[in-house]
Formats: sequence, C-alpha cells, structure tokens
Amino acid sequence: IAPTFGGINLEDIGAPHCFEIEEKLIEALDIPVFHDDQHGTAIIIAAALLNALEVQDKRIGDVRIVLVGVGAAGSNALKLLLALGADKAKLRAVDRVGVLHTGLADLPPHHAQFAVETDDRTLEDACLNADVFIGVSAPNLLTAEMLLSMAARPVVFALANPDPEIKPELAHSLREDLIMATGRSDYPNQVNNVLAFPFIFRGALDCRARSITPNMKIACVEALAALAREDVPASVLAAYELDDLAFGPEYILPKPFDPRLIERLPAAVARAAETDGVARMTYRPRPMPGAE
Repeated sequence: IAPTFGGINLEDIGAPHCFEIEEKLIEALDIPVFHDDQHGTAIIIAAALLNALEVQDKRIGDVRIVLVGVGAAGSNALKLLLALGADKAKLRAVDRVGVLHTGLADLPPHHAQFAVETDDRTLEDACLNADVFIGVSAPNLLTAEMLLSMAARPVVFALANPDPEIKPELAHSLREDLIMATGRSDYPNQVNNVLAFPFIFRGALDCRARSITPNMKIACVEALAALAREDVPASVLAAYELDDLAFGPEYILPKPFDPRLIERLPAAVARAAETDGVARMTYRPRPMPGAE
C-alpha cells in the first residue's frame, strides 16, 4: 500500500520491535516513515525541557538528567536530548535493571547506547542532585524523598498515563521551586504528541520529502519551543476560557488549539528537509482557511 501514500505514521508498537520495524520500512520505502510513540513523544519532551530549563535559568549541557523507562519513547527522547547538547556523562537512564551502567552485561542495543560509567545503581541514587527527572514508565515511582533530594529548581516530567510517576499535588507541596509536566490535560504543561506529528507530516508532505531526518525533528523542537515564548493570541485564551497565559512555569508548550502551529512548524520542518536534501520540491506554504 505504500505507493498510494505520501507518508506512514506508525502507532502503538512496543520496543524493541518498533525499532526493527521502523528501520526496515525506512530502508524499503522512499516516503517518510515515522513512529509517533518514539519520535513524537521525544520531540515534545525536548521542546518542553528546553523551555523549562530556560525558566529555571539552566542550560541543557550543564544539567543532570534522569530518565526512567528506556523503551520506545524514552530511548528516542535521550537521543534527541543528546543531539540538542545534553552531556551523556550526566545522563542516568533507568530501566527494570536499575541504572544502565557500563558494568552490565548483555544489555539490548537500545539500552547499551545509554550505559555510562557510574556508581549509581538505583533510581534513588540517580535522583540525588539531579536537575531533571523524566518518567515514561509507571505510577508513583518518584517518591517524596527522591524529589527532595534533587537539585535546586528541578524539572519533573511525570508522563505515565493516567497515573504519573508522582502526583502533581504532592510534588508541588514538597518543592516550591519545581516546574512540572504530565501527560494529562487536566494539569498544566501537558506533553502530548498531537503537538508534533500532524505538523511534521504537513511539512514533509508539502515538500514531498523522502524521509524524516534528525534535523527535521530538531527543527520541530525549536519551532515549538520558540512559539511558547511568544504572546498568546486572544483566540487561544478564548478556546481554553483563560484570562491570561504567558511563558513561565505553567506554560512551557503551546496549546494544541493554537492556530500558529500549522503556520510555523510545517515551514520549519520543510526548510530542514530542503537543507538535508530529502525534499523533492520547494516548500510553498499552504493558504490558511479564510485567507484572501
């Protein structure tokens, strides 16, 4: 069926099969293939983290990052954060075996690539003085003691759904200097793939890209992060019944109903495709509904 489509978006394939399936499809086809649970989640995590660190006056190359759940989303989030300047020596990837370290034998490839030389063995060890916690794992893994042991002005992304790694009410009661995101729409800073894959594909389709490159993903990250720092349009405030919304601890990502997403993200993605030489035609912005 591939020749009848401009691109393929894969959903709900677990690790490690998702890596193998996507790789084989990319090799076999000359249209974009994109596993949303890997790359869509990673893009939103990365954009949110860049902005959260900006609010906390920290830089990605300096911070200690703990990520729990090195599966489809987690492993690709780590890859993207490294591409954006994170220091691998300061990363602690944690899975069922504990902290992934170089002393562990027979790690699968998607785990081995994040193993570091460290004496940390448990999640508790990893959280001590960490600046960032990213959970794509299971409920209630981040304890009060672990959160309290983190560095000043921490960032916590508790993305397990529907129950996060730590409840926001508990986290905020323990740390006033915290920025927090979840995967849920009933809390501020929802990390949701809907902010990425429609616009990645719009840009890729509009330039007839052969593939989706790492630079196209980074372009999407940077465009998302930049948009959240701009003034919020009145139409967005009305859609969410808000009087005010501005870049800060409770607004580090654009809202899904922001009409600027379709204007900014596809253009950034398509320009990156052209730079990488995978675009078959020059990108032309599509007219917006209602435009003259």
